Amino acid sequence: MPDVGPDQESYGGERLVTATADDVERAAEAALRPKKLDEFVGQKTVRDQLSLVLQAALAREASPDHVLLSGPPGLGKTTLAMIIAAELGTSLRVTSGPAIQHAGDLAAVLSSLEEGEVLFIDEIHRLARPAEELLYVAMEDFRVDVVVGKGAGASAIPLALPPFTVVGATTRSGLLPAPLRDRFGFTGHLDFYDPAELERVIVRSAGLLGVDIHHAAAHEIAGRSRGTPRIANRLLRRVRDWAQVRGDGVLDLRAAKAALEVYEVDPIGLDRLDRSVLDALCRRFAGGPVGLSTLAMTVGEEPDTVETVAEPYLVREGLVARTPRGRVATAAAWGHLGLEPPQGAWAAGMPAAGTLFDADS
Repeated sequence: MPDVGPDQESYGGERLVTATADDVERAAEAALRPKKLDEFVGQKTVRDQLSLVLQAALAREASPDHVLLSGPPGLGKTTLAMIIAAELGTSLRVTSGPAIQHAGDLAAVLSSLEEGEVLFIDEIHRLARPAEELLYVAMEDFRVDVVVGKGAGASAIPLALPPFTVVGATTRSGLLPAPLRDRFGFTGHLDFYDPAELERVIVRSAGLLGVDIHHAAAHEIAGRSRGTPRIANRLLRRVRDWAQVRGDGVLDLRAAKAALEVYEVDPIGLDRLDRSVLDALCRRFAGGPVGLSTLAMTVGEEPDTVETVAEPYLVREGLVARTPRGRVATAAAWGHLGLEPPQGAWAAGMPAAGTLFDADS
């Protein structure tokens, strides 16, 4: 079954503005992925640095240093791993931290690698500790120690590995232990995209999908995509659907606005869950502060869903602030809802003198 997280569980189906993806969507994304580094849009610093690493390795006819890619989901870490293998002219072996439960699982993967191959480990911060320790040695010394026998009579036989490159991807680099981080020769952090970069992503994807898109429509979709190419491509596919069913097949501004209204994605990328949180904060709790569990109960969601699904983007956009006393709506949140903020509402980082509705964080 496809991986389903709280983003998909909310409202019983796909949440258009989540940056995560299940197996079905990853298959849909495959046709839109760039195949070469010079086709990859955005992340200029990482692209330039990675290009030097790869070109130098090719010139030396050696495997490049191990590569760690960090950053929020949906920004292109998996795509870059595929591009690294393509640029090196080698194959890509794909696994993930949660899939490797035991050191033996990883040893089996490592011992089957061929010289120069790229091993991509998604969510590498979720590797089991025994597998992580095995990976240290494999990355540094290109060997694995195979344990033969049990108990006091057990012995470790070193098995040499051909040179290979590990590409690790993580959304939480702070969870990686220092010994593992230190074994990566290159670390690239992917940042959120600006609207102009997202427009280029959307126009390129529309061409691959075989649909005409107007500049104004691409601009509209980009503005609602939360700085994330995965969300931009997902919204593009929904606008395409609307244009084909209810329009003339052309993705113009009217089609973009109408489609995104149907899917309840507003001009700054908020969906129904996001707006419910803001509405509860402002209308029910006078802007806060209010504790997480009380806020979640008010919008009919689990606290974990509010904290991990809705809150990060609301905080990033300056609509909600987290304080020691609870969540607080900023003046920008009141303005987005078309409401007049009360005197003392949060603005420019200054706290309001509100009533404490509960003390949980």
